[in-house]
Amino acid sequence: MTPMHLGQNSPLPASPREAVLDYVPNPRPGQTYLVRFTQPEFTSLCPVTGQPDFAHLVLDYVPGETIVESKSLKLFLGAFRNHAAFHEDCTVGIGQRLYEEMRPRWLRIGGYWYPRGGMPIDVFWQSAAPPADLWLPDQGVAPYRGRG
Repeated sequence: MTPMHLGQNSPLPASPREAVLDYVPNPRPGQTYLVRFTQPEFTSLCPVTGQPDFAHLVLDYVPGETIVESKSLKLFLGAFRNHAAFHEDCTVGIGQRLYEEMRPRWLRIGGYWYPRGGMPIDVFWQSAAPPADLWLPDQGVAPYRGRG
């Protein structure tokens, strides 16, 4: 499980499919704890217009045997910059890929998409109910209020 990206000059992958996610052993196996990654400037492209879409992503997971290496996650998320997909596909696809590859005990992702056409779209996915003994803080992203 030697990370491919850590300590290396790694270019941004051309697409999410080409991105390689690195996983390393969980330093606290058997413990129930939450790992949170926040990507407040996530971008992808509208598959209809080609215009950029922007989101604030919050990814929470309870590790199993491995954890995702943060540089590889950053590169994976950055690969969406020129990827055309609907908000639902991006958000759920990110969660499912991490869940299938990393095999955490539990994972959820919140995609808080900024408005296009006057309507924000928020997309949420989780692998199952969270572990009963997990401290699960709110994702901390307020609903979109415009200029208020």
